Amino acid sequence: MPLDFTAIDFETANGSAASACSVGMAKVRDGRVVDTAYWLIRPPLGHDDFLEWNVRIHGIMAVDVADAPLWSEQLPGLLEFAAGDHLVAHNAGFDMGVIAAACAASFQPTPTLDYLCSLQVARKTYHLDSYRLPAVAMAAGFEDFEHHNALADALACAAIIVHAARRHDASTIAELSESAGSPIKRLGAAAVAR
Repeated sequence: MPLDFTAIDFETANGSAASACSVGMAKVRDGRVVDTAYWLIRPPLGHDDFLEWNVRIHGIMAVDVADAPLWSEQLPGLLEFAAGDHLVAHNAGFDMGVIAAACAASFQPTPTLDYLCSLQVARKTYHLDSYRLPAVAMAAGFEDFEHHNALADALACAAIIVHAARRHDASTIAELSESAGSPIKRLGAAAVAR
């Protein structure tokens, strides 16, 4: 089986995990990015305040998402893009928490998704002073990207996983998970560590 997965990253409007305001995704087939997606999201009512702190980080303001579809309208497109892949995210607990919280706030069932955390993989692969996304991406040879742009961050995450898989001589996400001692986890109704 080849190294196939979808890297994903969210930016949020505020401290609520349900406040996703943008998503970036990078589809990887056989260790190469073959497709990308990025869109703005209008957070659900009650989670739609844009805090100055968050705006300073990612530059997205309420006016930018005023005409964007709501989470509930975009979830099918997100799932269609991922197409049953393992998802990969840097500090995946945050990004999977966004999916779960946005679904709950939108009265949508949380989809069942298997995922791997590139932060955990990085800690078992590299010896760095910092394991923040820019530092790990640099170690993987992916430099000078627009950190906190969801698509740029997803591409950085994809580069980390591809590079780490080479270092661990892993040809699949399952092999990388085993070699790095970083479990594939599951989000959704059947959420258990695998």
